[in-house]
Amino acid sequence: MEKLKNLNNFVIAITKISHIVHLANETFKMCNNNRRWWVRPANHTREEEGFFRTCIQQLQQKDEEHFYKVTRMTVKNFNLLLTLLQERLRRFSNRKPICPETRLALTLMFSAQGCNFNVNAWTFKMGVSTVKQVIYETCDAIWNELHDIYLSTPNRSEQVLIAEKFVVKTGMPNCLAAIDGKHINIVRPSNSGSLYYNYKKTYSIVLLAACDANYVFTYVDVGALGSQSDGGMLAQSAFGKKLLNGTLEVPREVNLPGTSCSFPYYFVGDSAFPLKANLMRPFPGSNLPADKEKFNMVLSKARLHIENSFGILSNRWRILHTNISACPKNADKIVLATVLLHNFLMLQNDRNYFTLELVDRNENNQEIHGHWRNEVNPLDSCRQGAVNRSSSYAFELRNILKEFIRTSF
Repeated sequence: MEKLKNLNNFVIAITKISHIVHLANETFKMCNNNRRWWVRPANHTREEEGFFRTCIQQLQQKDEEHFYKVTRMTVKNFNLLLTLLQERLRRFSNRKPICPETRLALTLMFSAQGCNFNVNAWTFKMGVSTVKQVIYETCDAIWNELHDIYLSTPNRSEQVLIAEKFVVKTGMPNCLAAIDGKHINIVRPSNSGSLYYNYKKTYSIVLLAACDANYVFTYVDVGALGSQSDGGMLAQSAFGKKLLNGTLEVPREVNLPGTSCSFPYYFVGDSAFPLKANLMRPFPGSNLPADKEKFNMVLSKARLHIENSFGILSNRWRILHTNISACPKNADKIVLATVLLHNFLMLQNDRNYFTLELVDRNENNQEIHGHWRNEVNPLDSCRQGAVNRSSSYAFELRNILKEFIRTSF
């Protein structure tokens, strides 16, 4: 009798446990929006019917012109990039993982065409969360694997070569780079208040960059709040702090060409930046004397290199013209990846990616706008903030440079 009673209690206990497990399963389903399947039925055919297999792979094999339009690179450069990233993009799973080639193609199409996540999910037969994860991971891989190769800080000898190129192209001696900042619009971050709200009444992060005379970015910093000015972001960035306090590694000063006047190397920027011994900006105001107008004109020729670099970047990677629907941290990853891809293709001398007609140029003493200005609107520049007080030495250097330019042309 006692054994029967114990058996009955055991059965009751098992029944209660079963009921509790059932309730737990139901609660889990409710918390996960009653997920009915691990992979949507329509996505089971991704390998056979997804966009990569039905379109991109066929273009890769049969139509390189349209393959370039989709990915912004030739098949040769795509394969080279895939080789560099393959190990970082490889995944291992009990289910068949998304191959590195598909991951890279998806990220390039997203960046080049500016498609939103839902369109890419439908096209590539993936879940939206999977598409986001693939894009963010691939952008991370591009930055981590390539930035030491294609965006490394120029050493002193490389900086001297950059300065020589600038003086040949623009007449600006000892110039190491042109610098500027642009707004990259994003969807309003949650609980951000007005931190990312800019003077254009949109939400943005700021891309600060410098470039050489060949439209290749040499320094880049992204992620500052949209409410900051160029000068404000410069002071906050690691590169800017070194530039402003004079600890940035640059070549020793040399004589200006054809003179015995020793002069430091410097960067050029617009009026949003402070005037420093190693950072030249134009003379302010209108109706200036001829010598100051001439100085501003030559400085503008050098500074236009960064404007054109941003123009090429945003023309080729149209995601930069959308409101990027990602939190600021992930938006930073996307922007940095586009900068790396730009440098990769510029340094590979991809003639499809860059042509001289794409940028502003002078033909027969006539200024001609680059094609990028006809195809996309320029990225919004940062507003002018409160400019730091400049030293008398910085003013003296600018006047010396003004006199050199006045007598050299």
